[in-house]
Amino acid sequence: MENNNKKSSAFYSYILNPDIKFDTQEDGEKIYLLLRSHPFTQLRWVLTSILFFILFFVFNFFPQSFFNLGQILIINLFFIVFILSYIWFNILNWYFNVGIITNKRVIDIDFYAVLYKEITNAQLGRIEDTTVKSGGYIESFFDYGSIFVQTAGTEANVEFINVPHPSDAVQIINKLLSKKHGF
Repeated sequence: MENNNKKSSAFYSYILNPDIKFDTQEDGEKIYLLLRSHPFTQLRWVLTSILFFILFFVFNFFPQSFFNLGQILIINLFFIVFILSYIWFNILNWYFNVGIITNKRVIDIDFYAVLYKEITNAQLGRIEDTTVKSGGYIESFFDYGSIFVQTAGTEANVEFINVPHPSDAVQIINKLLSKKHGF
């Protein structure tokens, strides 16, 4: 589980042994893996943003005889703020929705609408099963899928949706589980 390549970026989706800290990190808790959604899964909002910019420029290309200059300026400012806000919120959503695998637990941090966050964690000793779901040509080609961590009892299950290299991540979880259980 050692990271041979110490070069990493905050914008990677699969980071082995990241040098980060998080809110609920306990003393002696080592982070082995940080996961974000695969960049390919972000293509929808990127293309939508490009379409918004194209529509914005098309709107400004044709002379607007029924608007005066002040009204056109206000409409342009509104569209620019809307487009940039859309891009910013999608970047924040991608960046802060993470999965963390440590030597003690598996954590899923989800932010909704910037103001609300949900943190689900499963202690390694409570994990019953890990499942990888990846199907279709695109998921196979870009090597991404979803990981489902099932826990014992009534604890919430942990889900990492559309993460890169899901089989490798599950191997890391299984190695940590076997160390924890002494296998």
